[in-house]
Amino acid sequence: MLGIIGGSGIYDLEGLRNTQWQRVRSPFGQPSDEILFGELAGRPLCFLPRHGRGHRIPPARINFRANIDALIRAGVTDLISLSAVGSLREDLTPGTFVIVDQFVDQTRNRKRSFFGRGFVAHVSLADPVCSRLGDELITAAGDIDLAVRRGGTYLVIEGPQFSTRSESRLYRDWGCDVIGMTNLPEARLAREAEICYATVAMVTDYDCWHEAHADVSAADVLTVLRANADRASALLQAVAPRLREHPMPCPSGCDRALDSAVLTAVEARKPKAMARLDAVARRILPTPDPENHA
Repeated sequence: MLGIIGGSGIYDLEGLRNTQWQRVRSPFGQPSDEILFGELAGRPLCFLPRHGRGHRIPPARINFRANIDALIRAGVTDLISLSAVGSLREDLTPGTFVIVDQFVDQTRNRKRSFFGRGFVAHVSLADPVCSRLGDELITAAGDIDLAVRRGGTYLVIEGPQFSTRSESRLYRDWGCDVIGMTNLPEARLAREAEICYATVAMVTDYDCWHEAHADVSAADVLTVLRANADRASALLQAVAPRLREHPMPCPSGCDRALDSAVLTAVEARKPKAMARLDAVARRILPTPDPENHA
């Protein structure tokens, strides 16, 4: 099952057929919205607006854990995230699409793990996105003559304010390529949930470092996003048929991320913690005994 998370300005998905909004419950709380189930280019797909329809939820208030958990419960195995970003590089002009491969985390107040007291796990994030999905996105972009940049580091800030000028210049000095507010802890949680995850970062502005361009504003971001919406839809329609099969195991190891991550001994795992992880960690959890639930 292919899943799409839509960022700012993307609250629906063009070209989706046989659609139905459905609420999917999560033990981690309320997801951003109902999930839109449908078909894209002949394959089943579900779509979740990250900020909710009408853009009701600011970045720091998004329940990222509930979103990822709900998508797992909906059957998602491959997840593509669409995200509006600012450019920290001269050559990444507004309108450019970037297939991100690294992140730098400057968020402060977000719940960034499904695991904790009673069930401890530490997944590897050395390579935080799925290279297979990245490859397919680049190939699909070539099929439709869409210019997409492969590789880049996404600096994630807490928001909701945009950067100061000094921060923007500092992030450039760090070697970051784009800046946004939403793809962490999303990417972290997707890895913990063993979902193949990729980000399509859509450049809307130059943040505030570029002396020859106006400072970023929300209105300007939406203007560029509207222009990008058709291209984003075309890219998704081109990549969807390429993802009909989910290889087992994933060449990037995404669907085996928990194999060497769990530290809590079996006898020390808390039942309440395990119950909340019934979707996220179902592959490594023991099958429930029906007699114990009679």
